[in-house]
Amino acid sequence: MSDRLKALADAGVSIWLDDLSRERIETGNLADLVAEKSVVGVTTNPTIFASAISDGERYDEQVRSLIKEGADVDKVIFELTTEDVRNACDVLATVADGSSSDGRVSIEVEPILANDTDGTIASAKALWSAVDRPNALIKIPATLEGLPAITAAIAEGISVNVTLIFSTERYRTVMHAYLSGLEQAKDNGLDLAQIQSVASFFVSRVDTEIDKRLDAIGSDEALALRGKAAVANARLAYAAFEEVIASDRWQALAAAGAKQQRPLWASTGVKNPDYSDTLYVTDLVVSGTVNTMPEKTMEAFADHGEVKGDQVSGRAQEAKALFDQLSEVGVDLDDVFLVLETEGVDKFKKSWLELVETVKGQMG
Repeated sequence: MSDRLKALADAGVSIWLDDLSRERIETGNLADLVAEKSVVGVTTNPTIFASAISDGERYDEQVRSLIKEGADVDKVIFELTTEDVRNACDVLATVADGSSSDGRVSIEVEPILANDTDGTIASAKALWSAVDRPNALIKIPATLEGLPAITAAIAEGISVNVTLIFSTERYRTVMHAYLSGLEQAKDNGLDLAQIQSVASFFVSRVDTEIDKRLDAIGSDEALALRGKAAVANARLAYAAFEEVIASDRWQALAAAGAKQQRPLWASTGVKNPDYSDTLYVTDLVVSGTVNTMPEKTMEAFADHGEVKGDQVSGRAQEAKALFDQLSEVGVDLDDVFLVLETEGVDKFKKSWLELVETVKGQMG
């Protein structure tokens, strides 16, 4: 057992692995990470699946079988990915049985539907039905078109991981979409206690974009602010979360058995080698949150990460002051978040096309 990762878990942070492959499942590696590295969840995306499928022969037999059945590339992708997520859900079933909110495995709706509400809803329903495990989460992007899809999915009892959240403003609309879905689910007579959700707030990409702008500005005041925006942004998001769970609206749903939509820190691998490789773990420790990490980040934390107690609660004012400084030196924060979401959706779609090409290659 990794003492450092255990300390992180003991501080109330749920450690989720941002990776999945059939090899991890079949060799017992995923089960080992659960047993030895305090891993209590898994997140996936098309890039992760493309890498897994291109690297391994473990998919070949299923691909051949699907081709014989006349499956097209979209059907092959659907069957390969839902099979992996279903089996990962089974590996994590004991964690889910012993936890009110962990033991979850996420699978993403088709990224090409990021700006298509009805298509996203249909994709979410199809994935939820195919995986057919209560500890699955369906990833839906926090685009303007994704918001009503989040509400619709929750209203039908589908557990959701909301992804691609960059700004506190958009995060508030995500929380509102979740509460609206719970209210509809309650009206539909569903058991609210069975519905799970996390809100994936992206971290490292914020520093990457803002640092680029600070470098371009070039003043001493601007350069002194590098590497600070992402953590401040996450702390502002957490303050917004605290406001919502203190509201009468949430309290009424909690009384009816609803679970909190936990903040999840995503994109926590550090992009700038000048920064500590555990920056977005150590500085975002707060109980009741999730940190989904690439294995490289998890191993770094296991080796030399530090848990210094709660680094998030009560720091919104300090974070707001930093954002004021960013504005003062000339960073257009509204534009930053617009660019990040646009790029995020574009990367989302590009990763899907990479997965399609990878699977076409496997199909011969």
